[in-house]
Amino acid sequence: MDAPDYDGRIFRPVGNPPGAPTGRYHQNGKLIWADFGGGKLYFGRLVGTCDASGTITATYCQLATDGSVTAGQVTSVPDYDEAGTLTLTEHWRRLDGSTGISVIEEVDASLAPPAPESLTG
Repeated sequence: MDAPDYDGRIFRPVGNPPGAPTGRYHQNGKLIWADFGGGKLYFGRLVGTCDASGTITATYCQLATDGSVTAGQVTSVPDYDEAGTLTLTEHWRRLDGSTGISVIEEVDASLAPPAPESLTG
């Protein structure tokens, strides 16, 4: 599998549940960053790198609508499901020590989160 180019791709949790957070990814060479929000997340940002296989290693910080802030590290491994949709299996560890695995999938650009600038207006 060739490493995907993440620039401009939109991801949400698998199954596209209502009110789920949505992320817009960007890529410049090995550099990766994403802005995300929606549902119980007001805003979040991810910054990291991508290796030759497409695996992302990043740090993230997010602000929930209740005012709480969560931060941690994530390793996201790319794959394609049976329908050919790009998925990322995210192995995350928060600063509070909690860990987990989440799976997100690429979705249509119409589901993109609002641009960060529009959140302050």
